[in-house]
Amino acid sequence: MEIKRNSQIKTTSTKDLFGLMPDGTAIYAYELSNKNGMKLKVITYGATITKLEMPLKNGEMVDVVLGFDSLESYIQSFNLPSPPYMGATVGRYAGRIYKSTFSLNRKKIILNKNDNDNSLHGGAIGFSQKVWTVKDIHSGKKSSITLTYSSPAGEENYPGKLEVELTYTLSKENELIIEYSAKTTEDTVVNLTHHSYFNLDGHLSNVLDQELIVNTHRMLETSVENIPTGRFLEIENTDFDFFAPKKCPSKIDNTFVLDRKDEFAASLFNKKNNLKMTVYTNQPGVHIYVGGNCFNAIKGKANADYHPLSGICFETQNYPDAPNNQNFPSAVLKKGAEYTHNTIYKFQSF
Repeated sequence: MEIKRNSQIKTTSTKDLFGLMPDGTAIYAYELSNKNGMKLKVITYGATITKLEMPLKNGEMVDVVLGFDSLESYIQSFNLPSPPYMGATVGRYAGRIYKSTFSLNRKKIILNKNDNDNSLHGGAIGFSQKVWTVKDIHSGKKSSITLTYSSPAGEENYPGKLEVELTYTLSKENELIIEYSAKTTEDTVVNLTHHSYFNLDGHLSNVLDQELIVNTHRMLETSVENIPTGRFLEIENTDFDFFAPKKCPSKIDNTFVLDRKDEFAASLFNKKNNLKMTVYTNQPGVHIYVGGNCFNAIKGKANADYHPLSGICFETQNYPDAPNNQNFPSAVLKKGAEYTHNTIYKFQSF
């Protein structure tokens, strides 16, 4: 174990062995904290967040993300009927790409299929199942960890070697700040996101009594396969209108269009412990999904049985299938250019 401490500001970082991959590669767990007692645990498998503990006004701590206690469980979760991507970093392309194909520079790219005929969340073995490398750790006014992954050209049939850098930061304002950057050796498409299942009441309950706000009046229309049609839907006064706070729906798997770039994207509030999370991003969309089901096949942390209502994801990103929709923001990353993506999950205890 490695420990770094600064007694004046009470931030810490630790490193422990989390497990071994089937080929013997060591997976490490890093835990960061800020001076308020907020704690973040990240493993190098999938650059995955396994724990996010928040201090409440009453002095108690609550772990607000779902996760597993062992590396074996994370690996096995990708064999479930619907893999949950629990707390993972998703890439190269978050969301679905229709028929696993798109055209780039007049060339047809055929990706690996892993969602019927479609490519989902990067394909058969995306960034969520890769071993990331820790580049840097800081314990100071802000605690942070930077991880990198080098995706070879042709991985999952995506063109270009993609160098990805990801930094998780805990601020003194109890923000989890996520910053992505990427560069490619040839033109490619990129869409990264974070896939934690949040539950402000802790990971042993459900989210149905928590209040959801999504700061928009529009979302993407989708087909029965949940593929965007290219149309934008006005959702004011519909079941998908969360502009004013409403309880979390029992079923949602939709991309909301973020028009207000300088405002928050979404928020979640739990009246039971007066904890609020607000999401900010520079991305054009947030995909919201209620789930976490582990089909009674894998136990969650503290022997939890995760079910379809265990958590809610706020996947800030470009739109699914953007490479096949000219009226969507471009997902193309040119050689020599840099992909950047910033998202903040801010927590407040009242």
